[in-house]
Amino acid sequence: MPRVRPRWWTELLLIVVVYGAYSGARLLARGDVSTAVENGLSILRLERALFLNPEEPLNDLFTQEAWLGIPSSFAYASLHYLVTPAILVWLFRRRAAHYRLMRTWLMGSTLMGLIGFTLMPTSPPRLLHDRHGFTDSLSQYSEYGWWGDEASAPSGMGDMTNQYAAMPSLHVGWAVWCGVALWYFGPRTWWMRALAVGYPLITVMVVMGTANHYFIDALAGIAVMIAGLLLARPLMRLAERFQERLGLVRSASASRGGATPAGPYAPERTDGARSADRSEAELARTSGGSRT
Repeated sequence: MPRVRPRWWTELLLIVVVYGAYSGARLLARGDVSTAVENGLSILRLERALFLNPEEPLNDLFTQEAWLGIPSSFAYASLHYLVTPAILVWLFRRRAAHYRLMRTWLMGSTLMGLIGFTLMPTSPPRLLHDRHGFTDSLSQYSEYGWWGDEASAPSGMGDMTNQYAAMPSLHVGWAVWCGVALWYFGPRTWWMRALAVGYPLITVMVVMGTANHYFIDALAGIAVMIAGLLLARPLMRLAERFQERLGLVRSASASRGGATPAGPYAPERTDGARSADRSEAELARTSGGSRT
C-alpha cells in the first residue's frame, strides 16, 4: 500500500483544534488552590523522604547565579513553544513516512497530561509558602524578559494560564518527544545525538531549577510520553476506521485494488521510497506495535 501523508491544511486544522481544546480545558481544570497546594506539599514531603529532591539545590543555584538563572528563565518561557512545533513541521516536510505516528504520539500524550492536571491540580514549588525555601526564578529575573510574575505568560496575561498544572510536566514530556524525534529521524551525527540527549536533560534541570516543577513531575511527564507511545498505533488504527466510516478515506481493500485514497490524505511521493528504514523499525519495536 502506498504511503500517505495528510494534507497540510487538515493537519493545521487538527493541531489548532486539539491545542485550543487542550488550552481551554487546562484553564477550566484549575481546581481548588488549597488542594493544589496540599498536593504539592505531599510531593515535596515524599521526595524529601526518599532523598529525591534535586529541585531544591538547583533552585538555590539558579537563584544565586544569574548567569544560570536568566538563560534558564528564557529557556523555560520559550523553548517549549518553539522547539516542539518546529520539529513537528520538520517531520511533516522531511520525514513524512514517520509523521503520523509522531503526531499521534504527541497529541495523545498531551491529552493524557490534561487528565493529570484535572485529577491532581498541583502547586509548583515556586507557589509554595516562602518557608519551604523556593524562589520563583522567572519572577526574580522578569526584568530581563517578557514574562511577569505569573508562570511563563507575558506580563499581564497570567490569567490566561493555569499555574496549578504542575503534574505531569509536559515541558519534560514534550522535550523527550523532541529528543526521540531527533535521535531516530535526524542526521546520524554526533552533534545531533548530543542534542537529542541534551535537550531533554537540560529541560529537566531548567524546570526544577526555576521552581516550576518537582522531580516527580518530571518523572510523570516521561511516564505520560511512554503511555502515549504505546497507544499511538492503536489510536491511528481507530482514527482510520472512523474516517472510513465517514467516507473520508477509502478502505484498505479498495486501496489494495489500486484506488487512490480520497479525502484529507494524499499519496506520498514514492521516489526512492523504501518499505521501512531502520529508524522506523526501531521505533516500532519500542512502541510494541505492528506497522500500519
